[in-house]
Amino acid sequence: MHKTKILLAGLSLLALTSAASAVDVRISGWGGAEVALVNGLITDVLAEDLKAADINVVYEPVDGDFSQFITNALSAGTAPDLFYTDIFWSRAAFGTGKVEPTTADTSPFAPNLIDAFTYDGKVMALPKDFNTLALQYNKDIFDDAGVAYPTDDETWATLQDKLVAIHAKLPDVNGLCVVPDYARFAAFALGSGWEPFNAEGKTVLDGNFKRAFAWYTGLVPAGAAVAAADVGEGWTGGCFTKELTAVAVEGAWIIGGIRDGAPNLNWGTARIPKDPESGQAGNLIFTVGWTVNADSAVKDAAQKVAELLTSEKAQQWVLEQGLALPSRSALVDNPWLQGDTPEQTVNRVVFAGLSDGNVEPFFFGDLGGAWMEPINTALNSVLTGEADVDTALAAAQAKFDGMAAQKQ
Repeated sequence: MHKTKILLAGLSLLALTSAASAVDVRISGWGGAEVALVNGLITDVLAEDLKAADINVVYEPVDGDFSQFITNALSAGTAPDLFYTDIFWSRAAFGTGKVEPTTADTSPFAPNLIDAFTYDGKVMALPKDFNTLALQYNKDIFDDAGVAYPTDDETWATLQDKLVAIHAKLPDVNGLCVVPDYARFAAFALGSGWEPFNAEGKTVLDGNFKRAFAWYTGLVPAGAAVAAADVGEGWTGGCFTKELTAVAVEGAWIIGGIRDGAPNLNWGTARIPKDPESGQAGNLIFTVGWTVNADSAVKDAAQKVAELLTSEKAQQWVLEQGLALPSRSALVDNPWLQGDTPEQTVNRVVFAGLSDGNVEPFFFGDLGGAWMEPINTALNSVLTGEADVDTALAAAQAKFDGMAAQKQ
C-alpha cells in the first residue's frame, strides 16, 4: 500500500475514533421558535467549541406543557441531561433533589438572575436570558392627541393625566388595556414598596398594596384605560398592536407581536412609572436557566454545554438576532443595545428594569402559580364591577391567610 493511502486510512480511523469517543448530551427546551435558536447555537456558533470538547449535543424540543414534561421525566429517570427551567416553576424542579448545582463561575452574570436561581444556598441553573416589564407607547397617537411622550421619569399620576388627555382628545382610543393579572399589575404593586412575602413568609395586602391596587383598577373609571376583555383582548400588547390603546405594559417579547401584527407601528419605550409616594418603580424578572439533571451519566459534559450555551459569544449572537436579552452583566454596554431603533430601545429599557427600583423574580415559593389567584380574582372582581376595592382585598387576604394556615 502506498504511504499516501496508509496516511489517509490512518486519518479516517482517527476521525472515526474521535467521533466514537464524543459524549452525547441530550438537552431539552421549548419547541416553536426556540428550535431554530438552539440549533443555530449548536450547529453554527458553538460547533467548534463542542467539537474541541468532544461533545455531541442532541436537542430534543418539547411542545406543550414543558414543566409537566420535566416533572414526569425527572420522576421516571428519563429526563434529558440538560434542560430549561423557567423561574416560575423552578422551585418544583429544584425541590425534587434531581437537579445538580452548577459548577460554573457565576460572577459574570447579573446578580438578580443568580439570586433568582439560588435554592438552599446553591445556584441550580445558569440563566440563559431574561425579560422585565416596560411601558411601550404609540408615537402617532400621542402626536395626534398633542400629548408629550412618556418619559423615564413618569409617575403613576403623570402617566394617568396623559392617558386621560389622549382619550378626551381621541375618544376611539383608550390609554391602556388593564388586565386582571398579577404578572402586569405587579410592576405597580412592587413600586409601592409592598413585598409579596413578609419576614414571616406571609402575604399581607397592606396599605401600600391597596394604594397600587386602587390606582390600577381606578384607571378605567378615570377614563385612562379600558378592561382588555371589553375590547376582546387578553393582553396589553394585543390592544397596542391593534392601536386600540396608546400604551402597553409588556416585555421585549412585544417585538414579535408588533412584527407580526403591526410592522409599520411608530413606537417607543419608557421605563415603568414610579409610585409618586414611594418614588420607586417596580418590576418582575422573567427568566429561564439551563439546569443539569443530577441523575445524568454525563453531568460534567452537561455542565460544559450549559457554560457554552450561556457564554458571552453565544449570548452576543442571540442578542444580535433580537431574540432575547443576555444574562451576562458585561453585555449591558453592548453597542447593539445603544442604537435608537424601537427594538434596540425596548431591549435597553428592559435590561435597565433588571435593577430599577423594587424588583422581584416571577416565582412564589412552594405555592407556585396558585399564589397569584387571590390577587387576580380581586382585580377581576373590581374591574368587572362585582366588588369594591375594600371587599375584593378582604376576600383576597382571607385566601392568603388560609394558605398560610395550611402550611403550618
